[in-house]
Amino acid sequence: MCPRLTSPPVFIAMSEENDSPGKVDILNVGTLIDWCAGRLQRGGVFCGHGTSGYRDEAASLVYHVAGLNHADEHAYARLVDSHQSERIQALLRRRIEARIPLAYLLHEAWFAGLRFFVDERVLVPRSPFAELIQAKFEPWIRPGHISRILEIGTGSGCIAIACALAFPDSQLVATDVSAPALEVARVNVRRYGLESRLKLMQADLFGGVEGRFDLVISNPPYVPQVEVAALPLEYQHEPALALASGSDGLELARLILQDAAGYLTDDGTLALEVGAGWHALETAFPQLPFVWPDLEAGGEGIALIESGALQPL
Repeated sequence: MCPRLTSPPVFIAMSEENDSPGKVDILNVGTLIDWCAGRLQRGGVFCGHGTSGYRDEAASLVYHVAGLNHADEHAYARLVDSHQSERIQALLRRRIEARIPLAYLLHEAWFAGLRFFVDERVLVPRSPFAELIQAKFEPWIRPGHISRILEIGTGSGCIAIACALAFPDSQLVATDVSAPALEVARVNVRRYGLESRLKLMQADLFGGVEGRFDLVISNPPYVPQVEVAALPLEYQHEPALALASGSDGLELARLILQDAAGYLTDDGTLALEVGAGWHALETAFPQLPFVWPDLEAGGEGIALIESGALQPL
């Protein structure tokens, strides 16, 4: 549990009409979160990069700067010192004016309950794969039968690392075509002490990968090229290489489906995320018995396909 912040109380304008000085109030954490959420809303930012809305994003900012634990039930009543308040306001201004995703400003993102270093070399982690990994893919996969895992397009390494921790007896390979992305992934692999179990490779999809795996997992780019320009401004800070995938968003998904059988064990499973493109994928591959798990935490478009069904491809 975090200790009470004992620095002098901060006095700050609480005007809802603008951000100019007005009536002042003593700010505790809860009040500051409310104030930040209001500014984010008035600023018209897009909260889709690891946060679910203005208040969630405001809480992430305040807790991070104040060094608070989200599990601390008394955090809302704690006071914020002047240095922390100034830091929060500076980050908030950059968030609103430059439309930079908060995770890049903090160099921190959370995935599957785990903290990761991120910057603009990688996508901000936000895949619904987190829910399936935390459940160890049950009931669709028997966890005790997973000994080798391959991730295609690892980015920050968050999916591979979460899998490594969910399946502690497994060995993993994670590839990415981007050398800068792999630099970020290495930071996170070292953070979790997984160097001996998780091998990072620079590769275009399966290029150079050897052996067969019980689970092949991939969250490849799946945004149609024509839709990229229409995305909120926050997406412009993410690597374009990690977003677009051909005219219909399925260019890389097709390649993965065509080659995955050669890297899966006889009873292995491919887990492939295509987001809103799930219906287009079913239309393109009507012969494949895709399984689409219900995702209680939100999100869509993760397909599970057993290796036997991929053989004809």
